[in-house]
Amino acid sequence: MKSVNRRRAFAAVAAGAGLTLVLTACGGGDDNAGDDETTSSADCAAYEQYGDLSGKTVTVYTSIVSPEDQPQIDSYKPFEECTGATISYEGSKEFEAQLLVRLEAGSPPDIAYIPQPGLLKTIVEDYPDQIVPASEGTVTNIDKYYAEAWKGYGSVDGTFYAGPVGANVKSFVWYSPKMFKDSGYEIPKTWDELIALSDQIVADHGAEGAKPWCAGIGSGDATGWPATDWLEDMVLRTAGGDVYDQWITNDVKFNDPQIAEALGKVGDILKNPDYVNGGLGDVSSIAATTFQDGGLPIVTSGLCYMHRQASFYAANWPEGTDVSEDGDVFAFYFPGMTEDDRPILGGGEFAAAFSDRPEVAAFQAFLASPEWSNAKAKATPAGGWVSSNSELDPANLVSPIDQLSAELLGDTTQTFRFDASDLMPAAVGAGSFWTEMTNWIANDKGDAEVLDAIQASWP
Repeated sequence: MKSVNRRRAFAAVAAGAGLTLVLTACGGGDDNAGDDETTSSADCAAYEQYGDLSGKTVTVYTSIVSPEDQPQIDSYKPFEECTGATISYEGSKEFEAQLLVRLEAGSPPDIAYIPQPGLLKTIVEDYPDQIVPASEGTVTNIDKYYAEAWKGYGSVDGTFYAGPVGANVKSFVWYSPKMFKDSGYEIPKTWDELIALSDQIVADHGAEGAKPWCAGIGSGDATGWPATDWLEDMVLRTAGGDVYDQWITNDVKFNDPQIAEALGKVGDILKNPDYVNGGLGDVSSIAATTFQDGGLPIVTSGLCYMHRQASFYAANWPEGTDVSEDGDVFAFYFPGMTEDDRPILGGGEFAAAFSDRPEVAAFQAFLASPEWSNAKAKATPAGGWVSSNSELDPANLVSPIDQLSAELLGDTTQTFRFDASDLMPAAVGAGSFWTEMTNWIANDKGDAEVLDAIQASWP
């Protein structure tokens, strides 16, 4: 579904970790499949390559928590039913910090979903004896079903460690189609139209206590990352893809005037008390509000009209919310400076292994397979998840927002860039960038001070 051929080429040399999976009958399927009448020997045919894993357990550690965790857990059921393995899932809002704590203690999970390639590089450099190169089955699946760029994102110094387990579009603005219709508002096509719409909402509804925008950047130890997405999206719009690429490598500094200009435009929205934080509080409340709760006033109180957040936010709307173009809530493309300038910011997670046990190697390979991508799509009826696996059946993307994501990502005329903070060194991308953007909101720290502090932390 996801066309990434247009992305910058990342050199990657496949390096398999050594375990060839034995072709056997569908081991474990007899015991577990009996509990689920929908599982048959035919359904298990694709799983025969993984062998009989009865009695084996694989631990999975991720940053994906409720309510987004249940589709993950459900998507593992075919693997469990057909191989006999048990997948033990744990999600944590403190994932980035706690994963490093576990590695330092020598007790890593079997599989970790790493959302930042920069963090993957740090782990490879600091804990080379714990992380293992991708399994042979994973290498085979990535080479067969994914565009080359994705292999590069999961590689460090030419060795491939982690295959993608999801992709997302971050350049979205969520809104209520009904509220827009009732007020006669049109979807903005440019940045100036977006600001004009914001001003119009203030004029029309400010007396009612409603605001154009609501936001939340709280995320446990990862608090601040939603604010970094705002800046990344804006750098793409004001400075362009080439500057964005140089920013990632520190050839363009954080305190460069081009980055400062982008931060100023983000501040035109997030630090404007007339614009935020609808239904939640003042500007500082953005830092105290979790990202999961940030957009909820659109549907719970009607005091917020717009919320910039990624496609995966679809999973956070209250149960029963109609997420569709004519429903309770939907999303439009976060506009560029002109109608013809339509850059896309995206991200994803990568499954890294910390053990080469047969069951771990098998599960990592499964996560790179068409079987898992389609199982995950079917397990995510609320939407908010797409895969870059070329064999994902679009019919399984039942959510209109996922279909819109696929449409946007499939447009090769647009500039696509992976989340910058995810590609930066972890000390910056998962450290100072998060904390300083939080200070920018919570403590009203000045633009120049924030950018100087982040730049000073670059290793």
